[in-house]
Amino acid sequence: MKTLRGKNVNLRPLEPEDLQFLYDSENDESNWVVSGTQLPYSKYILKKYIENSHQDIYEAKQARFVIESTTEIKPIGMIDLFDFEPFHKRAGVGILISPAYQKKGFASQALKLLISYAFHYLNLHQLYANITVDNSNSIKLFEKFNFKCVGIKKDWIYSNSQFLNEATYQLIHSIKGDDE
Repeated sequence: MKTLRGKNVNLRPLEPEDLQFLYDSENDESNWVVSGTQLPYSKYILKKYIENSHQDIYEAKQARFVIESTTEIKPIGMIDLFDFEPFHKRAGVGILISPAYQKKGFASQALKLLISYAFHYLNLHQLYANITVDNSNSIKLFEKFNFKCVGIKKDWIYSNSQFLNEATYQLIHSIKGDDE
């Protein structure tokens, strides 16, 4: 699908070969603060997750894509649509880039592809992202694509013996003629 192919990254479904990458990513405790994870995942559970990842987004209410480098043909991150609500035409977005590939434009390319897919193929009206206010890199990324901060949830995330505020960002797709 051309929509999920970019210059330096492609978005693709999970494959059985991604088990170790998924295991390493999901069990990296530095990611737990944003994922809400409190216990590590077993390879068995993640293998079952991959086996069931073929479910349609309308059934699973989520879709996870592997962000793959086109030059190295290997996974460098993941990007998700979650809380998919087809009736309300909205979904949440989450993105994770492996540390070695951060600040190289891969997240930006992946988010651009996902936005296009969500608005043109899934016919969504809006996307949202929840970002801790101390995550300046993610805030810059989403603001680059015109996501707007619509609110701050005070003391929302508890991490390292302190509470963090979390901002909600929305991108509302305006179709020409919507206001007519």
